[in-house]
Amino acid sequence: MAGSDATGAFRAARDFLLEHRADYATARDGFRWPRPAEFNWALDWFDVIARDNDRPALWIVEEDGTETRRSFREMAERSSRVANWLRERGVRAGDRVLVMLGNQVELWETALAAMRLRAVVVPATPLLGPADLRDRIERGQVRHAIVRAADTDKFAGVPGEWTRIAVGGPVPGWQDFAQGYEAAPAFVPDGVTRAEDPLMLYFTSGTTARPKLVEHSHLSYPAGHLATMYWIGLRPGDVHLNISSPGWAKHAWSSLFAPWNAEATVFVHNYTRFDPVRLLAEMDRCGVTTFCAPPTVWRMLIQADLSGLAHPPREAVAAGEPLNPEVIEHVKRVWGLTIRDGFGQTETAVQVANPPGQPVKAGSMGRPTPGYTVALLDPVTGTPAEEGEICLDLTGERPVGLMTGYAGAPELTEEAMGGGYYRTGDIGRRDADGYITYVGRSDDVFKSSDYKISPFELESALLEHEAVAEAAVVPAPDEVRLAIPKAYVVLAEGWAPDGETAKAIFAHSRAVLAPYKRIRRLEFGELPKTVSGKIRRIELRERTMHDGSAEFHEEDYR
Repeated sequence: MAGSDATGAFRAARDFLLEHRADYATARDGFRWPRPAEFNWALDWFDVIARDNDRPALWIVEEDGTETRRSFREMAERSSRVANWLRERGVRAGDRVLVMLGNQVELWETALAAMRLRAVVVPATPLLGPADLRDRIERGQVRHAIVRAADTDKFAGVPGEWTRIAVGGPVPGWQDFAQGYEAAPAFVPDGVTRAEDPLMLYFTSGTTARPKLVEHSHLSYPAGHLATMYWIGLRPGDVHLNISSPGWAKHAWSSLFAPWNAEATVFVHNYTRFDPVRLLAEMDRCGVTTFCAPPTVWRMLIQADLSGLAHPPREAVAAGEPLNPEVIEHVKRVWGLTIRDGFGQTETAVQVANPPGQPVKAGSMGRPTPGYTVALLDPVTGTPAEEGEICLDLTGERPVGLMTGYAGAPELTEEAMGGGYYRTGDIGRRDADGYITYVGRSDDVFKSSDYKISPFELESALLEHEAVAEAAVVPAPDEVRLAIPKAYVVLAEGWAPDGETAKAIFAHSRAVLAPYKRIRRLEFGELPKTVSGKIRRIELRERTMHDGSAEFHEEDYR
């Protein structure tokens, strides 16, 4: 299946999900992944919907108020020019291209251009430093790099014969990306794209270990994010805002594949410092209809006056980490809509979610999305359980939205996918209606006095207190209970890191948590995070083992 046949199969699957966007049972039972043998999303999908299409595909609003809009037709032509120019620079099928750009037009042009060439994109956040970049260039076997001009100095000590291309001005020793717009506007592929050919190579965020290299194919992410489109509730003509940094998988999820699968506009508000009032104003002015943000952003938004948004979006979702129920309730009171949580990984598209039109249970991530069979397995015995590791069942048809594997690490791939299941490493609990509630990473859940403790549950309880802006709970060693819950807390504005604040938080813990779950130790300060913004609990666990000099003890404040 190639060309128009592949386009037809992709469109049929997409249109089925659009038609049944509010009918979960029909969508689950009737959806079938498109499985063409040959498929190139840029050529077989984007170029098709871009033909004579002057609706905005990309809309970027800068902090100073300037705007950039590009239609679907313009994006197809510009990315074709860039592809022709990159081919002249030596970019070939299978070459790995590190892309380190911000939310700028060139990022989307490069993504489409690389697909046309069958090159493999290695996304990188501009937050990375020289050591990280050296690791990515070496382990990623990168042959070309497309980088913001302002970041080229970071590569000064990175050896290799890789092609250097700068975006945003001429840089000595680097080729100027802007020259690409002078290339021919018509692109002719130099070969067929097999659906299983590699498309993207992601370095994981490395919260507990050295980053792994997640490989996705020309089918797994473009088609896999039909499920993401369904979860968000995207429709043709929507204006979609996703708060996400380039270089991370969620950006590809909801700022590339899902909205353009739906023929929606990708909207971006660029800022150097997050300003919730300005963001809400731009959402209103520009008519944002669908909105996705990580829990950190949602928690900052509810500290602003949400009523300032005269026209709330039709759909609102959260992903990255589970969203705390109190945030959902606050938004529902003010905007009259429910934030719908979803769960996925760099290795997959969205696996579990609350889709539009379905009842949302407080604290639950929802139910398996169309195309995925989710099993919960006991982490020790590997047998089915109502609380266990969230796994994808691979014994039937393998879900399209699952990675090819970990590049260069067959042992890690086998560990993750052996035995007929893909193991996520996350623990969930399923109720009688099939809804799954997130418990925590398998290596984060711990026991205290033989009771199982979910850090996420305790963190959600702490966030209900007005003094707590962020919280992370880890086990602290205890002679009697083996381990006890210790919380690291970032305080909201106006609260002092002193005994009075500790007393108030301990009192809140006693009021809302069962005795065995109560916070017994408390420490104030910033939380260590990866460059993708995820909390490094492994670092907190190590810190707890060695230093308790700054902590408050619950028994002192009863």
